[in-house]
Amino acid sequence: MPDLVAPVAPHYVPAPRTQENLDYAELPIIDLAKATTPEERLALSVQVRDAMSNQGFFYVINHGYTPEQTKRVFDIADVPFTQVREAEKRSFVAKMEEEGSFQGYKLRQYWVISFDGGVRDQIEHYNVNKDITKREHPEALRAFFPEISAFARHNHENILHALLRLLALGLELPEDTLVKHHGFDAVGESYVRFMKYYPRSQEDEAKTHRVWLKGHTDFGIMTILYSQPVAALQILTKEGDWKWVKHIENALVINAGDALEFVSGGYYHATIHRVVQPPPDQQGYTRLGVFYFCMADEDMSLAPLLQSPVLQRVGVTKTFESGKIPTMSEWRSARTIAFGRSATKATENGVKEQEIINGVAAKFFD
Repeated sequence: MPDLVAPVAPHYVPAPRTQENLDYAELPIIDLAKATTPEERLALSVQVRDAMSNQGFFYVINHGYTPEQTKRVFDIADVPFTQVREAEKRSFVAKMEEEGSFQGYKLRQYWVISFDGGVRDQIEHYNVNKDITKREHPEALRAFFPEISAFARHNHENILHALLRLLALGLELPEDTLVKHHGFDAVGESYVRFMKYYPRSQEDEAKTHRVWLKGHTDFGIMTILYSQPVAALQILTKEGDWKWVKHIENALVINAGDALEFVSGGYYHATIHRVVQPPPDQQGYTRLGVFYFCMADEDMSLAPLLQSPVLQRVGVTKTFESGKIPTMSEWRSARTIAFGRSATKATENGVKEQEIINGVAAKFFD
């Protein structure tokens, strides 16, 4: 049988790494090559437990994709932005407000970054459900379907499932406790995201204090981000300081989302993070991102896993105040509809909140 020839994608050349002396967060590095046996997973689960209960962020190495494969993914990631005409993009816009789904394009200037200054975002992204057949896609992307689908499955089954086993062990639960609620073939909204940030005017930078995407939590179980060299991502530490996330070649950046915080009763933290203008030596470059946003199965309840011996010892600090506990589908849909579109109200400490569902508010930082 002849070898299959991969379709040609223009090579994406990333920006050079910054030489600025930035205040980087100290995040643990989790080596998935050390998770092959039950004994190794138990030992590694302690590192993951501590990372998720303290920082809410960590790096992953030896995740199964070589540097060459990762570069190929970034080449494909640029296709929906450079190889699709604007008119065609508008034909594939996601139904965010109508259906609470990100499948398709989120075009630039959809989100409000500063209500006071009237500044809208300069972020464009294209989202592909793990079931790539759920909707139509632009013609330029169709040749890459086999690679995108394989990429989604790899992230879901080889990375997400591996980390869910470690997170379950960290709660002293059976390894498959969370995995069984995250089936690749189950109905769900886990998706690949290709995302591009474009430089903004100095006027907009001044109005937003250089914030490109205000501080927020993600709303799924976890987010897998493929590290790239443009410095812009920052996390909010427990001490209230914004720290930069450093680029590590061919590493993943992992963070907890709301859903994981809910099912862990607050033991694992969905950390506030934001995107800001890059340092001076990287300004003027676009910033291309590759993500896998991990959602639980649509019908999974976001109730705390009270059978966890850990939660029985330390207690539950995060849950819904009253009424029915939402499913993953209900929480995801509510947050997708409201994100970046609805006005927020300031609290006593200056944090802005936006109530989403059953008394739980999403917090935003400018």
